[in-house]
Amino acid sequence: IMDFSEGYVSNEHRELHRSATESADPLSVSPLQLSTKSTRSPKSPRSPKSPRSPKSPRSPKVQGKCSNLTPRNNRPSYFQNDGRPKKGGSGGKGTWGGLLDTDDSNVLDPNDPNYDSTEEYDHSNEKKPTTELEDYKKKAIVIVEEYFATDDVVATMNEVKELGKPEYGYYFVKKLVSMSMDRHDKEKEMAAILLSALYADIFDPSQVYKGFGKLVESADDLIVDIPDTVEVLALFIARAVVDDILPPAFLKKQMAHLPKDSKGVEVLKKTEKSYLAAPLHAEIIERCWGGSKNTTVDDVKAKINNFLKEYVVSGDKKEAFRCIKDLKVPFFHHEIVKRALIMAMERRQAEPPLLDLLKEAAEEGFINSSQMSKGFDRLIDTVDDLSLDIPNARGILQQLMSKAASEGWLCVSSLKSLSVEPERNTIEDSAAKNFKVKTQSIIKEYFLSGDILEVNSCLEQENSNNCAALNAIFVKKLITLAMDRKNREKEMASVLLSSLCFPSDDVVSGFVMLIESADDTALDNPVVVEDLAMFLARAVVDEVLAPQHLEEIGTQCLGPDSVGSKVLQMTKSLLKARLAGERILRCWGGGGSSKPGWAVEDVKDMIGKLLEEYESGGDIREACRCMKELGMPFFHHEVVKKALVTIIEKKNERLWGLLKECYESGLITMNQMVKGFQRVAESLDDLALDVPDAKTQFACYVERAKAKGWLDSSFCFNKQEQATENGTH
Repeated sequence: IMDFSEGYVSNEHRELHRSATESADPLSVSPLQLSTKSTRSPKSPRSPKSPRSPKSPRSPKVQGKCSNLTPRNNRPSYFQNDGRPKKGGSGGKGTWGGLLDTDDSNVLDPNDPNYDSTEEYDHSNEKKPTTELEDYKKKAIVIVEEYFATDDVVATMNEVKELGKPEYGYYFVKKLVSMSMDRHDKEKEMAAILLSALYADIFDPSQVYKGFGKLVESADDLIVDIPDTVEVLALFIARAVVDDILPPAFLKKQMAHLPKDSKGVEVLKKTEKSYLAAPLHAEIIERCWGGSKNTTVDDVKAKINNFLKEYVVSGDKKEAFRCIKDLKVPFFHHEIVKRALIMAMERRQAEPPLLDLLKEAAEEGFINSSQMSKGFDRLIDTVDDLSLDIPNARGILQQLMSKAASEGWLCVSSLKSLSVEPERNTIEDSAAKNFKVKTQSIIKEYFLSGDILEVNSCLEQENSNNCAALNAIFVKKLITLAMDRKNREKEMASVLLSSLCFPSDDVVSGFVMLIESADDTALDNPVVVEDLAMFLARAVVDEVLAPQHLEEIGTQCLGPDSVGSKVLQMTKSLLKARLAGERILRCWGGGGSSKPGWAVEDVKDMIGKLLEEYESGGDIREACRCMKELGMPFFHHEVVKKALVTIIEKKNERLWGLLKECYESGLITMNQMVKGFQRVAESLDDLALDVPDAKTQFACYVERAKAKGWLDSSFCFNKQEQATENGTH
């Protein structure tokens, strides 16, 4: 600091300083305070290096400011620095302070005349939310570490609940998973169990969703420290989907927001293709890290049985639901349904509370609709065995199904049929085994000879009662053997299936059995989905099955990712394609051999000759046999059309008898009958040129066909659009 005595200040300045000092109020202004009027810094004592007293003259700049006549509180600041020493040394030009300054804080003084409240407000609020999140992060890490050490789910849930801040739940999810990823399988399994426990009870589902979203986004960073991030994180996401704490739609939604070359996209693709698309993926994923304390299926069944017995005695639904949740096997909830129903059938007094439990479990989402239906289906399959111990088990089960359906927690249409005649649905194991052995030899012989009549004869001997279960076994065996052979045998199998005229329900049962065993078949036949889809589409084209039967088969599929769902999806795609009928018919060469199939014109010519031969006195059985041998059931509307035109032209109703026989035997379906009548209706104007009363005759035959049930009552040949409604679309 410059000293006045050293000649740096003029006499005029000394005089000004003296007059200012004498006029100042000693109580309100101290010499030290005068030094800080030009700044907004806290008070600072003079440096001990200065030998001068507080009354020593100040610098000229300070003098000038002190002598200013502007009111004190309105004086502007000429300096932007805080007036403190630079780098611990003495003060800068026009400032006070030195090495021994004790006031080293940056806190603004509200008593400072130049104090600005907005500066302190803005500065203090910047760090508040960040501080909260940082505090939450520290506590979350401690909780996760303690959980891995103690394996106490309940205590950890209480700690998370006490921690509060539900809006930061996503971070806990992210931290729990990321910390377990770099540890052993035990910690990974513990993390998955804790997430299921926290879901909905402590953390909102949206926070769990967001937490996994953050994990996927940070996959590129995680892989730096955890090389197998893609595999482990993909498995965590798959486990979350299986445990019903993350919706399957998470995969597609997240993939849409990530860069295509990011590790997050790689994680999501691996989750979908390697884990969720695999057969029996739920059971595999649930046991990927050893499972919940390595619990076996028998252990789970025992636990289910115990808590159901306790519930019947206590009636405590909350405890029952807690037990269901603690099992952590959502894919096995059908066992709960099955055991609850058996208990209700065995102990009739327990029926009301057990049905009430299942109803509320369905409504609250503890047991989903697919698991509920599967539980009932399993009981339907074993109802005849139950009849040995429970009299009228079939009737009781029917009552339970009706009650559940009326209360709205069971979709009966998605269940297997519960026939009153047990012999139609079930057969003795010994009879089934013998039939399977004989069926295999019959089919192998057919593949060598191609003799359909011989197959029919053998089946009449082995299945004289036309048992539905045996028919279904034959369908399954026929297609299974054909899938393992060449196109010739596949074509022969389709031709035989359309020639046997099995009831459609039996064929449906056969395909359901095929789909249920598809996972095992896939081990030997990698293209089982494509083969089954083609056989199913061919059955629809051949009108062995109707399109609505596909939906019936679909109800037997376990889920959207099951083999059955993939088969149905591919079948529908094949049937929707342009010229699907002709293409599917020729998929394996046509005609039951490697030779190409008939051309359409050739088929029309053969149909014409067939009708002429029958009209002239031919045998009706021979005519039906010839139609079957054509192997083109989707083209039978041509038979209907040509027969009707001949009847109208020649007024000979012998062909009407042929149509009657074909319809009643199932050779010509209603769909083909409608198409045939529709085609005649479209050509009536041309036909009337040769037969004036053609329209009158046709109207008469339409009414007769409606009376016999060949046509729907809404069929109207005068309006093309109404007629079209009865065709296929």
